[in-house]
Amino acid sequence: MNVASILDRKGRDVATAPEDITLRDAARELRQRRIGALVILNEAGEIAGILSERDIVRAMADKGGIAADMPANQFMSRDICTCRLADTTEELMAIMTKRRFRHLPVIEGGRLAGIVSIGDVVLQRMEEMAFEAEQMKQYIIS
Repeated sequence: MNVASILDRKGRDVATAPEDITLRDAARELRQRRIGALVILNEAGEIAGILSERDIVRAMADKGGIAADMPANQFMSRDICTCRLADTTEELMAIMTKRRFRHLPVIEGGRLAGIVSIGDVVLQRMEEMAFEAEQMKQYIIS
């Protein structure tokens, strides 16, 4: 299975925010949407980074309460990795494990086409394994 099948199931909506969003507003957005990361866009609408819950926690630990009113671009992860619709779940697992990322923006045709989280990948892989087990069972029975 691939990224396209994950997005077909979960949808292609991506929570984005401008670079100057404050950590306070970003945290509110994450809580409201019940998600773990925002894709941060620059003025040209291109991906500038990702702001995750971990980034916010690190900012609060490093800067204290004043971090809440500081812009996301001071704390976001800039070294991001992206994936494509054709990438497989195995490829995603390898990237996420090696690079220790929990979210991968999906780029297709030079545009943001979705986002895949580690939870999406685990769910997809579990469904693949259940299907494979059922196929093996049917093969053994016949």
